[in-house]
Amino acid sequence: MRRRSFRFSVLSVVLSLVIVVSGCAATKAPANTQPTQSAEKTVKIGVLPIEDNLPFYVAEKDGLYAKEGVQVELVSFASALERDTALQAGQIDGEVADMVAVALLKKIGTDVKIASIGLGATPKEGRFAILSSPKSSINDLAGLKGATLGISQNSIIDYVSDQMLLDKGVALNGVKKMSIPKMPVRLDMLLSDQINAACLPDPLASLAQAKGAHLLIDDTYRNISQTVFLFRSQSIQENPAGIKAVVRVYGSAGQALSKNPAQYRSLFLEKAQIPAELKESYQMPTFSKLQLPTEEEVNSVMKWMVDKKLIPQAYAYQDLVDSDLLPKS
Repeated sequence: MRRRSFRFSVLSVVLSLVIVVSGCAATKAPANTQPTQSAEKTVKIGVLPIEDNLPFYVAEKDGLYAKEGVQVELVSFASALERDTALQAGQIDGEVADMVAVALLKKIGTDVKIASIGLGATPKEGRFAILSSPKSSINDLAGLKGATLGISQNSIIDYVSDQMLLDKGVALNGVKKMSIPKMPVRLDMLLSDQINAACLPDPLASLAQAKGAHLLIDDTYRNISQTVFLFRSQSIQENPAGIKAVVRVYGSAGQALSKNPAQYRSLFLEKAQIPAELKESYQMPTFSKLQLPTEEEVNSVMKWMVDKKLIPQAYAYQDLVDSDLLPKS
């Protein structure tokens, strides 16, 4: 899941991180002893209860952080706004968000870099869908003309909705968008027929279908959006080895759960907070190998944001990504 716009900036908070080196209090290390990764600063990652963050918990369960010699603290947040505010303040080093969020962070002065795609390297990963109300007579996209579509304005939901409609020849000015930022509220309004249609990510899209909503389109036909694993540039500069280790672990854990989903099913249901109605049927996500979004994917988001006047000008691809954080093959 993906996804928020930013309405205000906060004061920067400088965190003092204590470096703990065992056994070094008064004894000089032998000349041939090299510093280990454990001497690096703790890397703090902000997490939400969404499936994109599952590799962090798999790594924790399997002891992968210790194997890479990196200390990681997972900091839980109830909302993307709270998490992103903590990132702005320097209280966390990284998070999984989306490219709209990346550009908005940079706009308000928080320099961040994309290390890799989270979910969305293939069209099947991280599905978004537009659905009509169970009581609606709208059964195809043509029926959206003059209808009310619930979205989260100026967010990745807004971007994906526009792209899917444009791909299928639906005039955007013929659809009445209603901004409903809170996704559970948007779902409830859809199911109670207070809005004609809504754009939702999984698992809420699947829940809506299970409760009778009509699927009009989803984005499994082409890559429209990705979540991305991003870090504050300052954190990268201060702890490059630690950040690179966390990226490696995220990739390894994603591959482990993709190859052995049954082994992590209970962890997935707990951490991603899958609705009770879907716990038996909902499929676990699969994670592709670590990779950066393409220039075409990034440029598409930047153009949309400029057209919407969310940013004054498009950020260059090199301004948003750091290819040095990916493991060298």
